[in-house]
Amino acid sequence: MTLILTGPALGEPLTLAETKAHLRIDVGVEDEIVAGLIAAARAHCEAETGLALMTQSFRLFLDDWPNGQVIHIPKSPVESVDSVTVFGADGNPVELDLAGMTLDGHARPARLLLPRRTPTGRDINGIEIDFTAGFGTAADIPPELKRAVLLHVALMYEFRGAVSPDMQPAAIPQGYRSLIGPWVRRSI
Repeated sequence: MTLILTGPALGEPLTLAETKAHLRIDVGVEDEIVAGLIAAARAHCEAETGLALMTQSFRLFLDDWPNGQVIHIPKSPVESVDSVTVFGADGNPVELDLAGMTLDGHARPARLLLPRRTPTGRDINGIEIDFTAGFGTAADIPPELKRAVLLHVALMYEFRGAVSPDMQPAAIPQGYRSLIGPWVRRSI
């Protein structure tokens, strides 16, 4: 199972203005740095939780259909399944009809049930599932996740002279794990 981002986040969970207000920055000299830190903090939160905070497009590659009927999608919340493509033995793609599919996009992991499955002819990456995931807009993101991202931006901003933006995150702020804890997917 391989997951790639096919369409970047449609915005960030924090605005530049609200972040600068929290950091008590009155000038625009460091806007580019702050914007980069917001993106880094969002990406880190998404990696830690398995969530897509803002709406984004992904492609999930499967070698074959799972043994059970349910296909697990490792990123959530899933807003929509856009297409399911199966590659035949001849290498040609066949797009499946999604009529009658069942999607539980808010489960962790999200779950997809397809009414029909065409056998794949490839040994590797024989199935591609394109989907859109995210909470939607910044207003739809749970407040504890937005707060965690804001705290993380503030700490990275403190380190801005010692650690370059591309080397962030340099540290995790106190309380961060408690804020994201309910959203972190744990396995046994």
